[in-house]
Amino acid sequence: MENSLFRTMTEQLAYDGQPAQLFELTNVSGVRIVLMDIGATWLSCRLPLACGELREVLLGVGTMADFERQPSYMGVTVGRYANRIANGLFTLDGQSYQLSVNQAGNCLHGGISGFDKRRWQVVEQQTNTIIFGLSSADGDQGFPGNLDVQLRYQLHDDGRFDIEYIAHCDKATPINLTNHAYFNLNGTESELDARSHQLQIEADYYLPTNENGIPLDDLVSVQGTGFDFRRVKSVAQDLLADEQQQAAKGYDHSYWFDPQRDTSVPVATLTSQDQQVSLSVITDKPAMQLYCGNWLAGTQARAGKEYADYAGLALETQFLPDSPNHPQWPQSGVILRPGEEYRYQTTFQFSRSR
Repeated sequence: MENSLFRTMTEQLAYDGQPAQLFELTNVSGVRIVLMDIGATWLSCRLPLACGELREVLLGVGTMADFERQPSYMGVTVGRYANRIANGLFTLDGQSYQLSVNQAGNCLHGGISGFDKRRWQVVEQQTNTIIFGLSSADGDQGFPGNLDVQLRYQLHDDGRFDIEYIAHCDKATPINLTNHAYFNLNGTESELDARSHQLQIEADYYLPTNENGIPLDDLVSVQGTGFDFRRVKSVAQDLLADEQQQAAKGYDHSYWFDPQRDTSVPVATLTSQDQQVSLSVITDKPAMQLYCGNWLAGTQARAGKEYADYAGLALETQFLPDSPNHPQWPQSGVILRPGEEYRYQTTFQFSRSR
């Protein structure tokens, strides 16, 4: 089935005066995933259901103009550092660095011109795999060192969709790459939004933040709070039940996973209200940001429509926010050094009722 995005996303030129390149990955069961070189973006994810429906489960835009305007990072690859760095400042090896700031005086998702706004190069393309590459120069958005990144998207016949990140540098630098896809497993055209999903997160701790998403101090137990998703519950059940949520208009917080866990076991499972589609998240990253689209209202959708708040939710596997300023946290890999390799993978496993 033809995807109109190949036409509508290329009718207008991208920031560099050239049209975007779009690519579709398919598998034997008919899953169709569309990717774009601008932002190494995951644009679309359509799942064939037993009833004959081809369900779009990924929020996204329909034109390049809307992509460049939208402030919500839908489906893009964010870096060098996903999430926030307080005041855009950190000290590394005795030297202070000032990053570009783009959210309440902080550096969000890599700064004003992060990886989400770049044209990535196509390194390799096959029916079910594409590899993008990007080079980030020393001083890019204030970050030290030249950084070379490769990003591999691979769709498997069993419904697994892998995203693997590999990077090398010539000078020590913070790095935290993730994809910012928003899911609505009910279907993006459904009247049901993120709040109707059933969600489970295998995490005992979350990270409280101030009103701008900057960590307050340290991890806190989810026990007795609305942040407890250790047993399956609807997103709506405890939405806005905590002061932390009320300041953010909902869930926009990082969950910390047990460092001793089996990284082949899902850390999160999301299910549509009609039970037709479920999504499991498997990752070797130590944390995940749950963001329920609390501020999506007014963001352009496909076909000239607009999204409302909570239209979809993001499950962003990553390091904890502001980690360069919290070396005491029990995670390694935040600082990449010459001779080391940054290599992490997240798998989104889609399952459909038969």
